[in-house]
Amino acid sequence: MHEEYCVEIKRRIFPRCIEPDCNKDAKGKSNKCIAHGGGKRCNETDCKVSARGKTDKCAAHGGGWGKRCNEPDCTFNTAGKTDKCATHGGGRRCNEVDCNRSAINGYDKCTAHGGGKRCNEPDCKSCAAAKSDKCATHGGGRRCNEQDCNKSAAGKTDKCVSHGGGKRCNEPDCKVSAIGKTDKCVKHGGGKRCNELECKASARGKTDKCVAHGGGKRCNEPDCNAGAQGKTDKCTRHGGRTICVEPNCNTSAYGKTDKCIAHGGGKRCNEADCKASAASKTDKCKKHGGGKRCNEPDCNTSAQSGTDKCIAHGGGPRCPNCIDWIDSRCSNVKYDGYCATCFKRCFPADARSQVIYSHTKEIMVRNKINENFEGFTHDRPLYTGNCDCTHRRRIDHRKLIGNTMLATETDEFGHRGYDDRDEEIRYDDLYMIHSGKWIFIRFNPDSNVSKVDIDDKLDTLIETIRKCIGRIERDENTELVEIIKLYC
Repeated sequence: MHEEYCVEIKRRIFPRCIEPDCNKDAKGKSNKCIAHGGGKRCNETDCKVSARGKTDKCAAHGGGWGKRCNEPDCTFNTAGKTDKCATHGGGRRCNEVDCNRSAINGYDKCTAHGGGKRCNEPDCKSCAAAKSDKCATHGGGRRCNEQDCNKSAAGKTDKCVSHGGGKRCNEPDCKVSAIGKTDKCVKHGGGKRCNELECKASARGKTDKCVAHGGGKRCNEPDCNAGAQGKTDKCTRHGGRTICVEPNCNTSAYGKTDKCIAHGGGKRCNEADCKASAASKTDKCKKHGGGKRCNEPDCNTSAQSGTDKCIAHGGGPRCPNCIDWIDSRCSNVKYDGYCATCFKRCFPADARSQVIYSHTKEIMVRNKINENFEGFTHDRPLYTGNCDCTHRRRIDHRKLIGNTMLATETDEFGHRGYDDRDEEIRYDDLYMIHSGKWIFIRFNPDSNVSKVDIDDKLDTLIETIRKCIGRIERDENTELVEIIKLYC
């Protein structure tokens, strides 16, 4: 009888929270527990956290018991008998050598070195999450409330990071998670940055540098300084990767799949019957509009290698010899970063230069012109010698006769990859350099456009050049610019 009386008294003095399935005590004069909004709240605008102690503010806004950390602009409480919070070195520290993290209550070590409650799964040394007996990987702690999602809920939200949980980047239209204690994602400058001069990349792990500058975990192979991959101790080259499961394939598996891109791994394009890989963070392959696009007006081609333009508009890595020319060409790894034309011109003694362009149609045209005419210049940029002119346009084959420039262009593959607007600008640029008369012969040597044999085409070209030279010498060309198209 006495025991029943005590239970009844306790229920009258400490009423329970009225939220369903909640067994906590209601706080103050409210009918809810602190977690469900009961008790005194922080008086800061838009703050719904409980006020601490006899103050009107939550811990984050300066409320609560005890002293505050003496670090500038830090509002956290001091830890233990020190003058600093746990973040700034206050309280008991982990007793491992060179570890400056806080020791977990009741232990002499931090979580990383074995402090705190551990996961009860066999051979798992991770810390148990929240009030569970398992780590987050094995299902401990709060889980995402999205259907069929078993990931951990992020922060104080009910969803995982993938489904929008946790703190988000505050940049407009950015839905990526904010990193660390910052308000931005990695892309927009959040998180710890590399301390190398003029480097804006993220610092990796517990280091102060990005992967490129030596940060993060490194490969443990002798004399190898590359970054270790994932949770392994080796770089990609030394086996620190997941290999594609296809027989006789040694390529790395992509993303969370067990296959490489060529065998269907990674995210795929969502277009019907398309099996290509989705580009970047989009849902489509490059062919169907995925990935970053060229920012030139009316151009929908893919942007190249970290630039904002496609190859035709100057995007991607360029040849260092002609990079400042308006018609610069792409670099080629096979030729040490030079384009094939510049490599052959700059390094004629190199063995690779002996085979460059040895079988192309342009060389066939050049040889045919040289057999029949003298004075033609081949594949050289045209610019004035007394000024720093930026219009260094190349012409395949040219000859100045009087005040008329006779130019022959070998349009291999019909110049299908060329932009019509850029071709018009090209004519204007060339006219600015040589303001006399021009005759352009556009010659397509390909057999797929017309069924004429290449030898017959070359004979027609030579005959056309002869007629043009005769007209120029007789001063019969009256137009400033003439364009003659052969098999185009």
